[in-house]
Amino acid sequence: MTTTTSGTAGIQASTADRVQLDRRVPPFGGFTLTYLGIELKRKLRNRRTLIFTVAFPIVMFVIIGLPLRDTQLTATPIADGGPSVAAYIMVSMAMYGAMMSATQTGATVAVERQQGWSRQLRLTPLNPLVNVLIKMIAGMLFGVIAIVATFAAGAIAGIQLSPVQWIATGLASWLLAGAVFTTLGLMVGYMVRSENVAQITSLAIVVLAFLGGLFYPVETMPELMQVIAKFTPVYGISEIAREPLTGAPFDALALINAIVWLGIFVAGTVFFFRRDTKRM
Repeated sequence: MTTTTSGTAGIQASTADRVQLDRRVPPFGGFTLTYLGIELKRKLRNRRTLIFTVAFPIVMFVIIGLPLRDTQLTATPIADGGPSVAAYIMVSMAMYGAMMSATQTGATVAVERQQGWSRQLRLTPLNPLVNVLIKMIAGMLFGVIAIVATFAAGAIAGIQLSPVQWIATGLASWLLAGAVFTTLGLMVGYMVRSENVAQITSLAIVVLAFLGGLFYPVETMPELMQVIAKFTPVYGISEIAREPLTGAPFDALALINAIVWLGIFVAGTVFFFRRDTKRM
């Protein structure tokens, strides 16, 4: 009887080991729409952040941009379809709102670290890069709200753009600002303590926005500041997003700037995620 029991236990142990060995990593590194939906719901539940990222760009547009609604931006008069300075500021404020909402992902990550959730994720087959990608997409989708709200305020205020200009500036603002600054927020979230993340990201956005010429043309800055601006992560995305308004030729250096900074922030996020969640 003892032998039979021992043999059965041995078979069960062998089966358990075989099941464990046969366990496979899920497809796409663990990327699922369910996980993405959870991340989005978490962001939408934070109503205070949602209201701030939507209201602030609109208020700044009304205060700064609206008085310049009749001031033309380019050589083409507004009456002939040329954009106004107010349209320039509207796009800049929409990007600023997208940047703010995108970096809030870092605060979410910091809370996960504090609660030990990030370490739990490392025990699953979820690929670290996929984890970063899911949070990045969720942060970008969250930024759509800020852009749409600011553009809606501009349209109600009388900003007139061609359909191509509305779509091109909106998509560029969303894709570029959302991608670059979501990964920046994630990197900071995995790098520093939770209580400091919001302060660091908020300060970083303000400083980078002014240094990178988000609120005014880089050409109007002093020569030294123009050089500095071209090396900031704001310069590339803002130049590309406003090209449909200014009519400036495509700037390959601006695109390279955006790609390089995106690569730096993604690599930094993966590195700090691995460092934070590695086994002791």
